[in-house]
Amino acid sequence: MFDKILIANRGEIALRVLRACRELGVRTVAVHSEPDADAKYVKLADESVCIGPAASAKSYLNVPAIISAAEVTDAEAIHPGYGFLSENADFAERVEQSGFVFIGPRAETIRLMGDKVSAKAAMIAAGVPCVPGSDGALPDDPKEIVKAARAIGYPVIIKAAGGGGGRGMRVVHTEAALINAVTTTKSEAQAAFGNPVVYMEKYLEKPRHVEIQILADEHGNAVHLGERDCSMQRRHQKVIEEAPAPGIDRKLIAKIGERCAEACRKIGYRGAGTFEFLYENNEFYFIEMNTRVQVEHPVTELITGVDIVQAQIRIATGEKLWLNQKQIVISGHAVECRLNAEDPFKFIPSPGRITNWHMPGGPGIRVDSHVYNGYTVPPHYDSMIGKLIAYGDTREQAIRRMHIALSEAVVDGINTNIALHRELMLDPKFMDGGTSIHYLEKRLAERDNTAKK
Repeated sequence: MFDKILIANRGEIALRVLRACRELGVRTVAVHSEPDADAKYVKLADESVCIGPAASAKSYLNVPAIISAAEVTDAEAIHPGYGFLSENADFAERVEQSGFVFIGPRAETIRLMGDKVSAKAAMIAAGVPCVPGSDGALPDDPKEIVKAARAIGYPVIIKAAGGGGGRGMRVVHTEAALINAVTTTKSEAQAAFGNPVVYMEKYLEKPRHVEIQILADEHGNAVHLGERDCSMQRRHQKVIEEAPAPGIDRKLIAKIGERCAEACRKIGYRGAGTFEFLYENNEFYFIEMNTRVQVEHPVTELITGVDIVQAQIRIATGEKLWLNQKQIVISGHAVECRLNAEDPFKFIPSPGRITNWHMPGGPGIRVDSHVYNGYTVPPHYDSMIGKLIAYGDTREQAIRRMHIALSEAVVDGINTNIALHRELMLDPKFMDGGTSIHYLEKRLAERDNTAKK
């Protein structure tokens, strides 16, 4: 086991990694920007290093500063959390070249799965089902692009190979709009990701977003930890996640999960990772792989009893996977609500000082948050201030517990989206389970229209 780990992130995931380290008896180094100097995880860490001013580019994305912090504190490994540099292959490579262990996949694996065109090709080769689409990157010839779209069938979606987080995508319903959409998406992809390559897929009308969590070691062993349903989204950003996914046959999950594990064996994957799928009409279609820990990992931890963050660390030491597939048992149900500092219905960010912070407790309730009374939410970063997770023997019990927990939660001084979550826990469609990724957007649009009338 490592003696000391540097945590190259902020917010609730920095605290989550710190707690995992403490349980393993590993000392920690917290890096932070100037506005995050008083963060809870900074105070709890064994050591802390300021790596720059508020701007992410000068702090949490400042690779030389992070490497220097690891050097001056004699850290042995670096945990990237999620976001920021967690899926940056150049960073992973630089960490290893500097003599530290990157707690995550190898740089070449991150590159392979980070480019959606090469990732899709790798998954097809591994037998993982993919959305019907173009055979790799779209050509420059407009006639060939039109030909590809006709073969797939409208509507189609144009996607940036280097995209992510809901950016670099454009839906096309007619041939007349196709070429302009491709040209525009290419330009946006070049500007946003430094990569103009785009590809085309069939646009599914009412899919669900279902993902498979995996763990793999460097010795060729891999297992899956079941699935999560992340279909409650707004602008491709997840709002509520749950595990297991309601209404999907367990045999189908086992089948697709084993294909994901086998894909990891074939590409030599190391660490924790998530295969994201669109699910429609009892079919799974691979869309991308996240080569890091997910925001929503707690729901999987609660239904499997596996600590995913500790697993990342243990695998990074070179340890062989200590679990086989038969030992992983899914039990109960878990629901997670992302708590954001924003207007609950207009979604305008709401940074500022929290004057009253009271989170609920009781059976089956877990709170992952770095926030405390008097904490000031900075305006420079993502608006998520925590996660509220409820576990129950059944989905119905988990939702009831979440509703009660939300009714007890108090956050004063800023706006939060707690009011939205309270509504959604009583939403008949959500309570039934199995809503599509478009459901929440449509519900919010109907709410806006009603308010205007």
